[in-house]
Amino acid sequence: MENTAATKKVMLSGIQPSGDLHLGNYLGAVKNWAALAEEFDCYYFMADLHSITVRQNPAELRRRSLAQLAQYIACGLDPEKNTLFIQSHVHEHAELGWILNCYTMFGELSRMTQFKDKCAKNADNINGGLFTYPSLMAADILLYQADYVPVGEDQKQHCELTRDIATRFNNIYGETFKVPEPYIPKVGARIMSLVNPTSKMSKSDPHGCVFLLDSPEEIARKFKRAVTDSDTENCVRYAPAEKPGVANLMSIYSSVTGKSFEEIEAEFQGKGYGAFKPAVGEAVIEALRPVREEAQRIMADKAYLQQVYTQGAQKAGYVARKTLRKVYKRVGFVEKPF
Repeated sequence: MENTAATKKVMLSGIQPSGDLHLGNYLGAVKNWAALAEEFDCYYFMADLHSITVRQNPAELRRRSLAQLAQYIACGLDPEKNTLFIQSHVHEHAELGWILNCYTMFGELSRMTQFKDKCAKNADNINGGLFTYPSLMAADILLYQADYVPVGEDQKQHCELTRDIATRFNNIYGETFKVPEPYIPKVGARIMSLVNPTSKMSKSDPHGCVFLLDSPEEIARKFKRAVTDSDTENCVRYAPAEKPGVANLMSIYSSVTGKSFEEIEAEFQGKGYGAFKPAVGEAVIEALRPVREEAQRIMADKAYLQQVYTQGAQKAGYVARKTLRKVYKRVGFVEKPF
């Protein structure tokens, strides 16, 4: 019997609109997300409420929220198969976040390593939101009775806290929340910086980072300047310990062409880096061309983008309201008259 939306397990992920997606995001994760909709009922939201724990330029935050939504659609997250929305459009997130603050222990929040990291980076703005945002994150997940939450290493602690909060609430009031499980997503290639191949590709390093919306000329320029290695071998072979720069370029080329490392070595035998780097750049340009063009088309079609996030918020809001009504009743609030 086929899975239907009613019987599928629920998968939820919130993404902070912190900037344009890059090649590492795409090849490492996002490219694989489209297929999840066949197995799960997927919710993806732009986590703008979480973003303001750090000071934001309002116009930039709005632009990034919409641009990131457009890029996710362009990467294959079909709005007809996935629920895509903006977090602040579903007010139940903030409402349940406050309630769960009251069921989250001070000691638990004090132990969150991300709070300590963010305090170190934002010493002039250590606000209450930085401290309590794991409770809001728990609300994000529990509102939708999510079965699974995709987690990286830096989010495992928050997923465990969400499970603890849900279990505590259920023990006090009876079965209210589904206790979610961490989901370790299928990981694509680990893409490193083009100028520092010992570090992951990151938007904080624009010279070593290829953004999905970069022009073909910009992508070609970045690959021509990519670090290879300091030896005189000038040979394309996969040896990550000896030649991390070459290995990174081979990983990228393999990911976008489907060729094995052996095939790549044979293709560029005797040709050297002068031929290899532009070829990788050209392959990336062609792989990203449909994504970039579709993202630009979507961003230009403001009516379509508004339709997507409106319908997404309506569907998400319907599910969230059901959970919040149950929570309000459990804690003893008088039923709303409207």
